[in-house]
Amino acid sequence: MGRIVIVGASTGIGYQTAKLFILEGWKTVVAARRTENLQPLKQLNPQNVEIAMLDITNDNASQKLLELLNREKTDIYFHVAGIGKHNRNLNNDIEQNTLKTNGLGFVNCIDTAYNFFKNQGGGHIAAITSIAGTKGLGAAPSYSATKRMQSTYLQCLAQLSNMENNNIKITDIRPGFIKTNLLDSKRNYPLVLNLEKASKQIFEAVKKQKRIKIIDWKYAIIVFLWKIIPRQIWEKLKIDVNN
Repeated sequence: MGRIVIVGASTGIGYQTAKLFILEGWKTVVAARRTENLQPLKQLNPQNVEIAMLDITNDNASQKLLELLNREKTDIYFHVAGIGKHNRNLNNDIEQNTLKTNGLGFVNCIDTAYNFFKNQGGGHIAAITSIAGTKGLGAAPSYSATKRMQSTYLQCLAQLSNMENNNIKITDIRPGFIKTNLLDSKRNYPLVLNLEKASKQIFEAVKKQKRIKIIDWKYAIIVFLWKIIPRQIWEKLKIDVNN
């Protein structure tokens, strides 16, 4: 087993995936804004689990993350932190917060991890993006756009690692609808995935260093179909997705 740092581990995908790494015996650093939610993870294996407070939107996020990565040899950085909301009314606060979290916060943490692994001589960066990054979704503009940016950014880093022989593996996890707090409880979503089952797929994809993994097979088919729909037709469709 190795050592993994997971940012955004207090709920949902981050929490469940962290639990799987801990139970398998990995040294696991779990970080989030709300550290009280991380205590049950610590109790699973107190000797191997470290808790840290980290808000990816704070100015000191990069420095805090670097400190966590630097404490000993780290094998994986797993970035789960993110937000997303429907925003048909284009509420500016929602758009700005989404850009700050999924855009600037994401880039700051991913860059920090990349440079750390570059200096270390190799490593693995995994991140949760979304199938929402496949096409522009009118119901969630900033969410869809930032998720597309994240996947493109990871692709750039995968190419950069190969160009410079940095030995940094990149994994892009693209979930469909998963039953987490990110989903609006007042809405009915199609093909909602069980959190525990989806987390097991994510856990295996990260361990196997998959380059891109869509969760799950049903959404892989949906994404394939989305990609082949012409722009003129796509822009007339009524698609309501936020994860």
